[in-house]
Amino acid sequence: MEAPRIIQLPKFLDDRGNLSFIEENNHIPFKIERTYWIYDVPGGERRGGHAYLNLQEFIVAISGSFDVVLHDGVKEMRYSLNRSYYGLYVPKMMWREIENFSTNSLALILTNGKYDVNEYIRVFDQFVSCKHGR
Repeated sequence: MEAPRIIQLPKFLDDRGNLSFIEENNHIPFKIERTYWIYDVPGGERRGGHAYLNLQEFIVAISGSFDVVLHDGVKEMRYSLNRSYYGLYVPKMMWREIENFSTNSLALILTNGKYDVNEYIRVFDQFVSCKHGR
């Protein structure tokens, strides 16, 4: 199984404004099937609190900052995202929460699958049991 990791995106500096982009199967290791974004998160709120059976994600802080907290069933990992020219690759079967949203932050999430309610594991203990084959 692949590990979560920060992926640096191309960055073109220009006096008129900078440009970055993401290409499927090039910068990220999957074909993009769905794109969504999280915004206007009230102070102190968290998003996520689930894992996906097969879905992979790539999360970018397009604006502002936030922390992505991942758990692999054994250990917790924390990633602070605050630049639009890198993002976090999240492989399948990782428990994910997003927290500490700054004012006016915008989280862009790219996935390799369409929305499917059956793809979610929403109870942490069930996730750990599933990861360990119990």
